Amino acid sequence: MKRRNFLHNTVAVGALGSLGATAQTGPKKGRGREYYELRVYSVASAEKQALLDEYLQNTVLPAYGKLGIKNVGVFKALDDAANHSVYLLIPYTSMEQFATATAKAGGDLAYGAPATYAGVPMKDPVYERIESSLLLAFEGMPQMKVPAKKDRIFELRIYESHNEKAGKQKVKMFNAGGEIAIFNQTGLTPVFFGEALVGTRLPNLTYLLTFDNMEARERNWKQFGSHPDWVKLKDQPEYADTVSKITNIFLAPAAYSGV
Repeated sequence: MKRRNFLHNTVAVGALGSLGATAQTGPKKGRGREYYELRVYSVASAEKQALLDEYLQNTVLPAYGKLGIKNVGVFKALDDAANHSVYLLIPYTSMEQFATATAKAGGDLAYGAPATYAGVPMKDPVYERIESSLLLAFEGMPQMKVPAKKDRIFELRIYESHNEKAGKQKVKMFNAGGEIAIFNQTGLTPVFFGEALVGTRLPNLTYLLTFDNMEARERNWKQFGSHPDWVKLKDQPEYADTVSKITNIFLAPAAYSGV
């Protein structure tokens, strides 16, 4: 993945609901749809990325942990020496939790950061900019599914639509159309699906998949493409021309990532 993919196709997942799910567990009954924030830090060098890592690991994740927000994911570009951006995924159970956490954690994050992060000069910042988007979990997968902690890679996929109706139809295709079920049947293991409420390049939806490795990824996508239910679904007129652009970004979890 090239840096231009990030610059041109950043999607941020805004407020992620606190995740009570354990590894390899599905949605808990009685809980509503979560919200997600994908916060993308545009970082210019490996040195600056290391400073950001220190801040995220020792300040940001503990601050959210105190508020009961667990399973915060931290990811970096997979095998791309030119892209030092860092992707932060934060889950919330509700908009109320998002608002409360933003207010309560704000002081800790702003004034509790180490000097190596907060004390850098304006002309030499740790990151160039932060971009973020707020997403609402799909009805067909209302809560995040946290994968087991093992060697793994992730694929972040962003589907843009040319208008609001087309975007809603693509979300419907995943939910009522059964596309999520086909994913699960073919090894395309989803972590979350979310419709963007606020962010860049609207309207769009974003989802995150996980695989053991790139070989497994290629194999599972081929299985999906040839699955009879998908072949039938993709040709239904109501779902035609619902996606105008697809961006996929390959990610690796940071050592301290909660996902």
